[in-house]
Amino acid sequence: MGGTGAGDDFWAESRRRGVTWHEPRSDRPGFWVVSRYRDVRDAYVNVDGLSSSRGTVLDVLLRGPDSAGGKMLAVTDPPRHRELRILMTRALSPEYVRRMEPTLLGRSRQLVRRWTGSGEFDFVESIADRMPIETICDVLQVPSSDRTMLMEWNKQTLSSTSLDDTLLDALNARNEIILYFIDLVEERRAAPGDDPISALAHGRVQGEQLSTEDVALNCYSLILGGDESSRMSATSAVRALHGHPDQWRSLKSGSVDYDTAVEELIRWATPAMHFARTAEKDVTVGGTRIARGDVVSLWNVSANRDEEAFDDPGSLNLSRRPNKHLGFGWGPHFCLGAALGRASLTYLLQALAESVTSIETEEHPQRVYSNFLYGYRSLRTTLVP
Repeated sequence: MGGTGAGDDFWAESRRRGVTWHEPRSDRPGFWVVSRYRDVRDAYVNVDGLSSSRGTVLDVLLRGPDSAGGKMLAVTDPPRHRELRILMTRALSPEYVRRMEPTLLGRSRQLVRRWTGSGEFDFVESIADRMPIETICDVLQVPSSDRTMLMEWNKQTLSSTSLDDTLLDALNARNEIILYFIDLVEERRAAPGDDPISALAHGRVQGEQLSTEDVALNCYSLILGGDESSRMSATSAVRALHGHPDQWRSLKSGSVDYDTAVEELIRWATPAMHFARTAEKDVTVGGTRIARGDVVSLWNVSANRDEEAFDDPGSLNLSRRPNKHLGFGWGPHFCLGAALGRASLTYLLQALAESVTSIETEEHPQRVYSNFLYGYRSLRTTLVP
């Protein structure tokens, strides 16, 4: 409960078959499916043969090159990627994240205490929606009055709450976020502060100052990763703890530490189910020859349940060590916001352990409509004091 569920059988069969070709349809080209842990991890480090610059989300990539290619960190290749990552890492340094920790813990405690003992409520709407967007907006110093609007746009970009949400809705939402940050970047150019937007706005990559559009696109990327994946992780974690009361008791009693528990919950949830690449040249992945120009999908959700990489991967074990999961990717494109994501989930767990005796959730929550993000659009929950 709280993981991939019925999809486990599908991915087990996919791993048995190895790298496979997904046939084209009339509305989109075919693509390769990579599902074994070792093959996915090896593909992540093959930046010479597998490019990110055309796009890293399958639905986007199959429609054509991502318009942010070469501008946004996630869809940039070396050597530009290396320089841009150094600049963004400096803006989101571990010291910066550590300064955020009292705020993260305080917000987690406030929200958990507000809803503990209040009866049934929607965990997504009341807690998971509120924590990540506030955190990443704190980091970027986005005005409080704009945050709800950003959250609503962000929900529409990569995951939908229903089949009624359209591709046009997603594109419009993405454009609104980028236009918003273009205005904010111009403000920070004129009056810089101690924040990542100011650092990017005045930074240089390959000897040139980043354009306003480039900075806005990377702010969009930070919002996307910092909000969406963290919301999915938090909701899946709470559902998993409800479904595994023995693990919840171990966490609450202190017999497992928060850092270890967070790694296992991220493996279990795997909010980013896949990332995609395009073959820059003929390459071999998992013993299979892939032609230049082919699209390759790397399925973290399967790799994190691979029996060859994890003991009893279908079981939630908050004490699991080692735990070299691929929940944040691997290699040069390892998630830039991993430290912030880990800290956010850590302090949610701490707040729950401090105030909650037991967690109850609905048995069959509805998933978001996405093949990129794994999570739930709502989760009826009761936090018992």
